[in-house]
Amino acid sequence: MYLWRKVAEPRWLNAHENVLLIHSGGKLVVIARPGRKRLQLEIACRSLDTARKLIEKFGGRAEKWPREWLKRFADLNRSKELKIGNRLLISNMGRRQGRQQFGEKNRPRLLIPASAAFGTGEHATTAMSLRFLERLTRGWKNGWSLVDLGTGSGILALAAKRLGAAEVIGIDIDPKSISVAKANARLNKIDKVRFRLVDVRDWKPTGTTDIIVANLYSEFLVEVLPELKFSNWLILSGVLRGQEQKILRVLRRNNNKIVNVKRRGKWIAVLTKCTNH
Repeated sequence: MYLWRKVAEPRWLNAHENVLLIHSGGKLVVIARPGRKRLQLEIACRSLDTARKLIEKFGGRAEKWPREWLKRFADLNRSKELKIGNRLLISNMGRRQGRQQFGEKNRPRLLIPASAAFGTGEHATTAMSLRFLERLTRGWKNGWSLVDLGTGSGILALAAKRLGAAEVIGIDIDPKSISVAKANARLNKIDKVRFRLVDVRDWKPTGTTDIIVANLYSEFLVEVLPELKFSNWLILSGVLRGQEQKILRVLRRNNNKIVNVKRRGKWIAVLTKCTNH
């Protein structure tokens, strides 16, 4: 087994995606990483000859996978459960666990299988947002509301329901993300979460929301921040450390009180209190 890989600009992918899908039999994998504009493209090939043809036609490189590649892949993706305070366990292991609403010590459990939609809880931006959400809502009575902008796999929206939210909306521009988020809601037997296919820039709130969570790129956050004034609290992530001061200045200009900043690796997450209403 061989793996063909290429790093490409989105514009290059748009021009070549159909041909790549034909050459790969529909097995093209596109990986987008927060804070990076370029995409990583991957195609699994059964023979070196197939991989070489892809290199000749599209560039890139190929590497041979070890014979036990399937076991290694499974081991790499077998993560430990992510503990969010004392109130939530998140796992990407096995569908059988998804039928159990509670984990150790009767702690609510959430199952988010790894998929094409971003967000299993392991990425720093997601984990920091989850911990802000859990900490903020300790002691809150059930019935608060949350909007998750750029919902991806739906993990933050579904975690909010497990933590006691009554009204939850998840918004994403990617149809695949909405489909995966709805599937994760069914898997966890969570209902009354509205997932909407809409560009965040076109989203118009109908009233005040207790919490808005936005795990988005820094530039996008700066663009939409003035529209997020209809919330009591903001949890923002997807921000690189090098852009920390810029995002904090914009928050302050929009009358947001900086309550806490978490830093993990090259990423930060910010918890703010809205003071303009």
